[in-house]
Amino acid sequence: MADTTGRLTPRLGTLAILVGAAAASRLLPHPPNLTSVTAVALFGGAYFASRWLAFLAPLLALFASDLVLGLYPHMEVQYCSFALIICIGLVLQRRRTLPAIAAAALVSSVAFFVITNFGVWAFSALYPRTASGLISCYVAAVPFFRNTLLGDLGYTALLFGGFQLLERRFAVLREPTRALAEPYTRAVSSGT
Repeated sequence: MADTTGRLTPRLGTLAILVGAAAASRLLPHPPNLTSVTAVALFGGAYFASRWLAFLAPLLALFASDLVLGLYPHMEVQYCSFALIICIGLVLQRRRTLPAIAAAALVSSVAFFVITNFGVWAFSALYPRTASGLISCYVAAVPFFRNTLLGDLGYTALLFGGFQLLERRFAVLREPTRALAEPYTRAVSSGT
């Protein structure tokens, strides 16, 4: 993987491996809705410095796992919710603290719940297209939200915490600080 300057870096390769492995975890047996999808989108947004990679890497990894699991009607609803969650992750790039990450994971879980269940109501024949039908759809989905929340929080802790441990252990994975990156940037831009 290349960084924003076009260089291949161990950091980007490690991020891509983590995103791919987390997305592949969907292929293992698991309780309903206890998956890594929201955490993958949040992590990708929070850690990929390039915006196009922040969207491409998680969405591509999730799509690859969907190809194995099987495509389903109105996938675009879920992918729209993942894109929104990646945007929440982009906000985390400025401040990756435990409270900010936990809040982002919680907001992401709720956003996924609201968007995808709205999609069920809007595109399936399960519920009447009325306000009471929409409420019934959300009420019917509440029992599944527990697993969604547990999976989102657990995988978020695993991805963010795991990568932070890797950064502490291996200096090559650390984000370059602005002070260290500026001489390199000046040298590249001046052609030296």
